[in-house]
Amino acid sequence: MQTPQVYAAVMLLAGVGIPLMAALNAQLGVRLGAPVAAAACLFSIALLCSLALLAIQGPSALLKLPQAPKHLFLGGVLVAFYVLSVTFIAPRFGVGNAVFFVLLGQLISAALIDHFGLLGARVSPVSAQRLGGIALMAAGVFLTQKA
Repeated sequence: MQTPQVYAAVMLLAGVGIPLMAALNAQLGVRLGAPVAAAACLFSIALLCSLALLAIQGPSALLKLPQAPKHLFLGGVLVAFYVLSVTFIAPRFGVGNAVFFVLLGQLISAALIDHFGLLGARVSPVSAQRLGGIALMAAGVFLTQKA
């Protein structure tokens, strides 16, 4: 059953996975001596996992690809940018530091997307409370850098 609680639990798990992924990617990049090689390996594994799920679900959705607006495929570029960035930067900057800045960027970007209803998102204006939360997160990032 798909409920807000199920969605929240899945996204919580996805959030838990981000620093784990950063640490794993960083170590693989260090062990291989080439962050790009580590990212290519990880993308290959992700592709295999996606293809396995697609085989289970059925490939009929792929027939709709030609009709999809081309700008929507930039998400793949953003995934590559994130994985390559964290694989290269986390061993040098620290997993925690890297993820804190990722979180700060996510909060700012999400607030702007929701506020303006960009890319078809539901409009949710930025409130003083939301701005306060983003400011607290920014202060937290600043404090982690001072420690």
